[in-house]
Amino acid sequence: MKVSITSGKSEGPTKLNAFDNALLDAGIGNVNIIPVSSILPASAEIVELPHIKEGKMVNCVLACEHSDHDFGCVVEHSGLNKDPEKIKKEAESMVRYMMRVRGLDIREIIIVHESHKVKKEAVVVAAVVYLG
Repeated sequence: MKVSITSGKSEGPTKLNAFDNALLDAGIGNVNIIPVSSILPASAEIVELPHIKEGKMVNCVLACEHSDHDFGCVVEHSGLNKDPEKIKKEAESMVRYMMRVRGLDIREIIIVHESHKVKKEAVVVAAVVYLG
């Protein structure tokens, strides 16, 4: 199975517009996202996000944070007005715990994050896109 890791951020006049713009920035704004949990097979290969045909149904782990305040950060874990480094450490801790309770070894941890200074309505997204 191939997967891509992507992220995006954007502003918009409304929460929905900001979310849509953030998906476009992440390269997944023109597809239908089907939310799935965050379990990947050990054989998963991480590749660059290819062009995905408009309207395609795409399985995706999606983390999203909206704010109309000062700050947002998402790394499959999110927080407003929190230090991005703290968010990354918390996300890594959660991954380590999930693997430990399953009795699995960690091969690699990849953390992608987005931060954004809010002007009006803002959304940041991070996604693992399942490509098949």
